[in-house]
Amino acid sequence: MLIFILRRLLQSVIVMLVVALIAFLIFRYVGDPIVSMAGVDTRLEDQELMRERLGLNDPFYIQFWNFLTNALHGDFGISYRLQQPAMRLILDRLPATIELAVVSATLALVLGVLMGIFTALRARSFLSGVIMTLSLVGVSLPTFLIGIGLIYIFAVELQWLPSNGRGTTVQLGWWRTGFLTESGLRSLILPAITLSLFQMTLIMRLVRAEMLEVLRSDYIRFARARGLPDRVINFRHALKNTLVPVITITGLQLGSVIAFAIVTETVFQWPGVGSLFINSVQAVDVPVMATYLMMVGLVFVTINLVVDILYYLVDPRLRVQGKGR
Repeated sequence: MLIFILRRLLQSVIVMLVVALIAFLIFRYVGDPIVSMAGVDTRLEDQELMRERLGLNDPFYIQFWNFLTNALHGDFGISYRLQQPAMRLILDRLPATIELAVVSATLALVLGVLMGIFTALRARSFLSGVIMTLSLVGVSLPTFLIGIGLIYIFAVELQWLPSNGRGTTVQLGWWRTGFLTESGLRSLILPAITLSLFQMTLIMRLVRAEMLEVLRSDYIRFARARGLPDRVINFRHALKNTLVPVITITGLQLGSVIAFAIVTETVFQWPGVGSLFINSVQAVDVPVMATYLMMVGLVFVTINLVVDILYYLVDPRLRVQGKGR
């Protein structure tokens, strides 16, 4: 187990170094930071002095090493657009994105697994057919179109829910949350549903397909021949083996929810990291773009490491292979 974790940690470090190199190349080759910071009216002598002070005249490897050491201390430079530390801007917006992602992932996981189990155990029922038909909506329609449709129905026509913003929030230390206010919870409903639909349908179809395959396996037939109750067969034996690939997909989808909530945040004007990234791309704000890239890379690497460990714990075949080496 320890060797397995150490091997995965080494792989994670290598991946983060590659991500850091890409982020550094963005720093180096996308725009001129001196022009962005000083402006076009600054004298050439002053620009050259700033370039020397920031180390932009140093060799490539020295600049990359300085970038790595600064990144380890959370220093990714100053935003060209807002003139604030890029890391502080990300951290200020991060609670909104995390809350949206956690609620969306929870909805997708819980409802996806439950509907997947139901449609597998009641594959020929009318309700299963309706669920499978409606699931095509979550797979086929783009996220922005689903969001606009929900806004039109529930915000414009019915006027039940707000169409944009985060509502009233409460400050808890450095974390600003909307979970403790009614308007904050109501503002979270539509974007959370929009962001969770694709992941929900994906998990539901995966659980259904895996469970149908497990239910047709020989050891399930043997369990039925022994006279075991359907509840024991379905939930103790079939579901346990179904969840092995689901863990992997769910972990990767959680990373995707955090990383690619850009469209949903833009549609609902949600003040998260995704909307900050869109504004930074429009303004060519390189420090914020690089910080966002490093954050996304760290999220995926961390989730992938956790998924690998869970996969190792759930699947006994990996433990047997590990002992045989």
